[in-house]
Amino acid sequence: MTTPTVVSGALEIGGMTCASCVRRVERALSRVDGVTGAQVNLATETATVRWDPARVDVPALVAAVERAGYTATPPARRGPAEPPAAEPEAGEQPDQDREVLRLRRIWQLTLATGLSMMVLMYLPLPVDAMDLLMPALLVVATVVQFGAGRPFYRAAWAAARHGGVNMHTLVALGTTVAYAYSAFVTLWPGVAERLGLPLHVYFEISVVVIALVLTGRWMEARARRRTGAAIGALLGLRPRTARALRDGVETEVPVESVVVGDLVRIRPGERVPVDGTVAEGTSTVDESMLTGESMPVTKAVGDRLIGATVNRTGSVLLRATAVGQDTTLAQIVRLVRDAQGGKAPMQRLVDSVSAWFVPAVLGLAALTFAVWAVAGPETAGSPWASAPPSPC
Repeated sequence: MTTPTVVSGALEIGGMTCASCVRRVERALSRVDGVTGAQVNLATETATVRWDPARVDVPALVAAVERAGYTATPPARRGPAEPPAAEPEAGEQPDQDREVLRLRRIWQLTLATGLSMMVLMYLPLPVDAMDLLMPALLVVATVVQFGAGRPFYRAAWAAARHGGVNMHTLVALGTTVAYAYSAFVTLWPGVAERLGLPLHVYFEISVVVIALVLTGRWMEARARRRTGAAIGALLGLRPRTARALRDGVETEVPVESVVVGDLVRIRPGERVPVDGTVAEGTSTVDESMLTGESMPVTKAVGDRLIGATVNRTGSVLLRATAVGQDTTLAQIVRLVRDAQGGKAPMQRLVDSVSAWFVPAVLGLAALTFAVWAVAGPETAGSPWASAPPSPC
């Protein structure tokens, strides 16, 4: 019986916001006929997939992710079984820096606003001052709710359109209920009193919740930026060109065009372009990028040279033994990416729990509302007059 061929590749996933999204994408990919495994990493926004090419192709995987409510694109300039080796695009890191800076400004301003509102709510202000303060708080809370909180509504709506819920569903629902109730009793206090509703407002709670969740998003964005910067720094060690010996003439060529067996001249001060062995000459080489040892190592004919290390003193002729994805540097980058994409057992447990957490919370909230509406103790003719303050 012939064993089916299985290939492994990655997809860049867009639109994920929490562990529930991770679980949803993994489930969508795993259900595709021919997929033998799928692992999604929220920090790097990638999905590592193993599949049988005779039964499924990349467009089918992309379609499955899109049906789940997210976007998927194969990384550029890579084959189905190759990890990326190209450096990030020039504009990618500045874009990430701007996003991190934007999120930091938003959460700091929103949190300062929420804390200020909390202080005002606890001050012993006279009734006339409160009558003027409540409309002002309503205006500020409205700006925060539908300005800073807009990403939560978009994420919750995107999940709802595909029949799912996520953590942002809880944020959007909880803050909206707190805001809507507070706005109602502020704008129509007479109607609220006739309905037996207590004239309590929760503007500061909705603002602070939004601020805290935005703080978490900022931390995630900062972690992703640092991850990309670390990989970019590794890739930046690789020389872009090599001085290959072709037909007895030294010619400067792109490092990608060097093949196993080529002879490459490395002059003092240059980085070694590919892995190989010394075919001619002696030198000292700084291998601190690999070993951490600051003292240069003497290299003579037959000794091994590692790509991206620095040739210090003499000129040597190297015979290439590993190029492209087979070099030591490419393998280090591959290991770093695999470590980022892998999940600890605790993380897998959290992802599994999150798939049930949001529906469970929504179900319990609906059950509590129904029980209190039917069997809650009545005060002033309404069960809501004696209802406990909203945790939202």
